[in-house]
Amino acid sequence: MEFVSAFQIIPSDSERPGAFVIFPYDRDLVRRFRETFPRARWRGEELGWFVPGTTAAQRLDTWMAQELETLDRHADAKGRDAYLFEPLESSYLTIGDDLSIRTPYSRTIVETLRSIPWARWSPDEKVWRVPFRSYEELRSKWPVIEEAARRSEPGERKKRREEQRQHGASPVSPIQTERRRRRYPVPGDDLPPVETPLMTLSWGVVVFEEIDHHAIEEVPDNRIYPHVNEEPGRYVWAHWRMPSLQEVYRTRPAREAEEYSLRETRGWWLPSRDELQERARKLRELERAQRARHAAQKDSVGPGG
Repeated sequence: MEFVSAFQIIPSDSERPGAFVIFPYDRDLVRRFRETFPRARWRGEELGWFVPGTTAAQRLDTWMAQELETLDRHADAKGRDAYLFEPLESSYLTIGDDLSIRTPYSRTIVETLRSIPWARWSPDEKVWRVPFRSYEELRSKWPVIEEAARRSEPGERKKRREEQRQHGASPVSPIQTERRRRRYPVPGDDLPPVETPLMTLSWGVVVFEEIDHHAIEEVPDNRIYPHVNEEPGRYVWAHWRMPSLQEVYRTRPAREAEEYSLRETRGWWLPSRDELQERARKLRELERAQRARHAAQKDSVGPGG
């Protein structure tokens, strides 16, 4: 069940008894949580709520089970009602037991859908699946998704390439070119974990999705990847993406900083609290910018559009 992975209870390892809880932000959910745990306090440094007491973890387990049952029972029905009241219509969207989204590949689409709670990629069907419980979130971000999908259609891509050839495209910097490849050299004998936010020398906090098995053939640009300064054959390409805001919130910061020399040669490490907070800040800025674009698009259409 997608809900379970979105909730996390972490016993406190400090002298003060208690436990931390992390869950997706929802105004009503936070209100119910505060009513149940009036002594709970938000801990920004831990990116979660702290509930004091020796039985905090057990009480949180009970509360979480009740919330999951309630959410599972009502959230999808509420989202389906919202769809019937204000339906999305698009050639990229299919309605069934859930909302199925099939578009041309676009990093903007991937990053936007990853920011929607409980959205998941179905590799067998090559579609994104969003449960009805997340319909309002999907609807608010749909203009961004649909515009990116249209721009990513083969005909549109070809049209832009022809326009660039006619007018002369501005040169792209090596850093921009490399960033678009979404790859990062990591030591083949010291691989990073996948699907967890990690800090890198070049791109900040990212999530590695897949790691190649064969060694790098070309020598990476040392200006972009300063940790590959010798023995390039020792490294392999790891393919990365940006984390979602919820992934950053759920990640516990490293207790101790790793040795500087290890960072310099390995190129990745467990992020500190400050590094996680910086990535969260940038992701929130991105979300605000997307909401502003969406609002501007709605205003330009007008009430009769």
